[in-house]
Amino acid sequence: MRLTGRRLAHVREVHRAAVGDRLSVGLLGGLLGSGRVTQLDSECLAMDITLDQSPPSKLPLTLMLALPRPKVLNRVLASATSLGVARIYLVNAWKVEKSYWKSPRMEGSNLLEQRILGLEQAKDTVLPELHLRRLFRPFVEEELPGITEGSLALVGHPGAPMPCPRAVQGPVTLAVGPEGGWIDAELLSLRGAGFQAVDLGPRILRTETAVAALVGRLC
Repeated sequence: MRLTGRRLAHVREVHRAAVGDRLSVGLLGGLLGSGRVTQLDSECLAMDITLDQSPPSKLPLTLMLALPRPKVLNRVLASATSLGVARIYLVNAWKVEKSYWKSPRMEGSNLLEQRILGLEQAKDTVLPELHLRRLFRPFVEEELPGITEGSLALVGHPGAPMPCPRAVQGPVTLAVGPEGGWIDAELLSLRGAGFQAVDLGPRILRTETAVAALVGRLC
């Protein structure tokens, strides 16, 4: 295996590897293992690799996330991937600015790169599914019931009377709104699709913090 570009720079500057060192490696969509560095210079790193370990299992969790601000999107995608979320739906909401959907960070190459960064952090090789849904009501009414079937459907909403449960046994579908929260009509639609509103306490959290806190508590 040969590495160039960003990954080569990481090995040289962070790991400070030398010829003969062993590094953890993984094949995207495949197995994990280790590699022995056989060549390392400013242009390329070469390794003899052995792939003999299975990647960690995904959490039985589907995340429905109102599209966050572009500068937040990268962090949320990488973090959710590192946590082991199995499926991610980026959806529209009333408080999501239309311009967010046109951001360069919504390009397929960036969405893939952020998930790969999350995999590298967690020593995983299997990408979470990622789906984009720009029409909220048709998605909730027509598609979401099939997605949530057989799972506990929860929507994070500050001030909800029910606290977020802990260590849920079984599949979960979790909906997290935009900064500023879901509007009443959206909450009604989600409740109509079988979602229960849950609360994390009196503090209002940023999107990336709320996702990590909810996933950690649930799973």
